[in-house]
Formats: sequence, structure tokens, C-alpha cells
Amino acid sequence: MRRILAVDDNEDILEIMKLILEDFGYEVTTLADGTLIFDAINSAHPDLILLDVMLGNADGRELCKQIKLRQETHDIPVILVSASHQIADRLSMNNGAPDDFLAKPFDINDLREKVESHMAAA
Repeated sequence: MRRILAVDDNEDILEIMKLILEDFGYEVTTLADGTLIFDAINSAHPDLILLDVMLGNADGRELCKQIKLRQETHDIPVILVSASHQIADRLSMNNGAPDDFLAKPFDINDLREKVESHMAAA
């Protein structure tokens, strides 16, 4: 079973993502504290990460950069999730950039298509 790590400081959004993605057949680990992301990656071994941009205690863009620059995690696809639609336009596609962007509120089909696209490429 393919594994996803969903990181968001909003517990309701995490629960919704988990339910939707489990219905699509994925194993989902959720995390509300961005500072623990590398512990979660080490224990869950995700095939993909859904990462909120504006976490209460961390910046998802910086966490994404750290993930992408580490040898042991750089191949994990990261989809940044944000309510700010302008963030996608400002994202740099340099080293440390996410693999994709999903705007909140998200459509279930958009979520599924993005996840399936990156899972197929992995």
C-alpha cells in the first residue's frame, strides 16, 4: 500500500484528507506539528508528502526545501497546500522546490489527480 504523510496545523483538514485518501486506498499518516516532520518521515516512510504552507510553528516552504535538499528524502514528492492562491505563482522551481501545489479549499478530484500523478511517477 502506498503511504502519504499529510502535514497541516488544522486538525479538521487533516481528518478530511485522511478520510478521502484512505478511501482511494492510501495509508495516511497525519502530523499537526511541522517541527516533527523528519521524525514522521523516518517512522512513516511516506511515498508522498502533502505539506501545508502556513503551519503554526513552521513554514512549509522551508520544510519542503529541507526535505528536497537532504539526500535521504529528496526523492519524496512534496505537494504544497495553501489557501493563498498566489503562492503557486511565487514558488521558485529551484533546488528545494515542491513537486506540485494544491490550493485550499481543494476539490476532491484535484487532490486525487495530483496524488495519483505523483505516485505514478515515483
